[in-house]
Amino acid sequence: MRRRTIALDSLLESRPEAAAPSYRTEFDFELPRGYLDEDGTVHRTGKMRLATARDELRPQIDLRVKENPGYLSVVLLSQVITELGTVPEVHVGVVERMYATDIAFLQEFYRRINSEGHTRAGVSCPSCGAAFEIDMAGGGRLGES
Repeated sequence: MRRRTIALDSLLESRPEAAAPSYRTEFDFELPRGYLDEDGTVHRTGKMRLATARDELRPQIDLRVKENPGYLSVVLLSQVITELGTVPEVHVGVVERMYATDIAFLQEFYRRINSEGHTRAGVSCPSCGAAFEIDMAGGGRLGES
């Protein structure tokens, strides 16, 4: 029996449905409180992209992170948030001025999309204790329908 080698490109050409796989790299979010800019505008919706190895390594050499390891998440989030309302550029200064509840939300959101590959979270009702699942990227806030 003779073995034949086929290049991956030619294989994909013969199967057009496999040529363009659907791969999600950016996820929408809605902040619980919202970022308040200098003009008094509140920005609540945004997008976060998946992190790369470079995104995770770059903060390790940042002097602010070396002086204060807690600053790592601020630097990391500023790299992966691609949109925040109508803010022209999301940088470290923007993330520094976010409310603590929004930072906690973004840290959890980052962990979910980069570790688990989805934005769903298991929660339980504080009144009755019933367990259910929410989509953190869905835009709805807890307690709203």
